[in-house]
Amino acid sequence: MVISAIGQGFLWGILGLGIFMTYRILNFPDMTTEGSFPLGGAVCVTAITQGIHPILATLLGILAGMCAGFVTGMLYTKGKIPVILAGILVMSGLNSVMLFIMQTPNLSLLNKPKIQDFFTGLNLPNHYDIVILGLIAVSLIIALLLFFFFTDFGQAYIATGDNENMARSIGINTDRMKVIGLTLSNGVIALSGALIAQNDGYADIGKGIGVIVIGLASIIIGEVLYGELSFGERLIAVVLGSVIYQLLILLIIKLGLDTTYLKIFSSIILAICLMIPRLKEALNLKTGLEKE
Repeated sequence: MVISAIGQGFLWGILGLGIFMTYRILNFPDMTTEGSFPLGGAVCVTAITQGIHPILATLLGILAGMCAGFVTGMLYTKGKIPVILAGILVMSGLNSVMLFIMQTPNLSLLNKPKIQDFFTGLNLPNHYDIVILGLIAVSLIIALLLFFFFTDFGQAYIATGDNENMARSIGINTDRMKVIGLTLSNGVIALSGALIAQNDGYADIGKGIGVIVIGLASIIIGEVLYGELSFGERLIAVVLGSVIYQLLILLIIKLGLDTTYLKIFSSIILAICLMIPRLKEALNLKTGLEKE
């Protein structure tokens, strides 16, 4: 179960990387996440059941997520709708889109090929195929993100998040950067949804509920544990935070707690992680006062 949790951590870590692109770089939460995540799985699973190769089906899932992010970006920048509300509108609309695509609230991959089947010939122990798949996917995404963010275009994207007014003053089209950021981040999030749907063996329109909490937990845990890091190290920390989060969930299950209430445990873990920096500050202040 530990190996399975680590593999799941890598796959969910991709979600964390997608959320990182908006939450940490552009400095706003994107609620489209809870729609683009299950959309990626819905498109991917539907494509596989229609006889499309799993890799191509996964790419279609990514493309669907990018389209969702693009719509949110256009509503935000051109429609002047607040980003959180724009994300909620798209997220709600995607429920109907997924029902139209799958023609059912959930769709099984029973006896259908999956992307992890490519590792069958390696005769790996149970769940190691997911670990390898997760490592490959995470490494590829981090490499692409590093390449992107160290280009002039990527630096303009970062500048938009750091100081939008300054970025606009030096000629950067900040609205375009926001649209591109939302498009790319939701593509990454949809990839996570597509891979997790294949790992679980089914797609479900309800899979997106609460996933933004899981993604944020990955980011916060990584930041709390590792502190000041370079940009590349922060991306790796997000993935490691996701693995740690999945191991914490496994611990909750091992303790015999009712998994029906897993969402509230997830929220508690995130809340504790968010409070840790404040608690550290409070303890240091208290210590200082005592010394005086």
